[in-house]
Amino acid sequence: TDEQLDLDDGRWEDIHVVTGALKLFFRELPEPLVPFAHFDKFIAAIKMQDPTRRGRCIRDLVFSLPLAHHDTMKVLFRHLCRVIEYKEENRMSVQSIAIVFGPTLLRPASEEGNMAMHMVFQNQVVEHILNQYSYIF
Repeated sequence: TDEQLDLDDGRWEDIHVVTGALKLFFRELPEPLVPFAHFDKFIAAIKMQDPTRRGRCIRDLVFSLPLAHHDTMKVLFRHLCRVIEYKEENRMSVQSIAIVFGPTLLRPASEEGNMAMHMVFQNQVVEHILNQYSYIF
């Protein structure tokens, strides 16, 4: 919305409020950061056994995203990589970030099928992109 926020307001001092708002923003998008049409492609890519082929495929899929999605992903993941640099202080490892953001950024159009299995692969995709950020972007 067009609401003007004063980030110096004391209610924003709790990092959980800010991080919760970020996650909620991405969760409430009409289409996730990884568009529905790309979901199955990313899941198929992360299942590839050959790491070189898997890495190339995921990089190509990221580049095939609509420009706004690609650019937003680049900025978001760059930020998340910085968060991970401080994992000793904030306890947010690559795996932790992937668990938090996997199902939010990458979800199927319908919740049919094995949600638990989807979640494993959603997390793996986010983890892969974080680990391979400099190669992908």
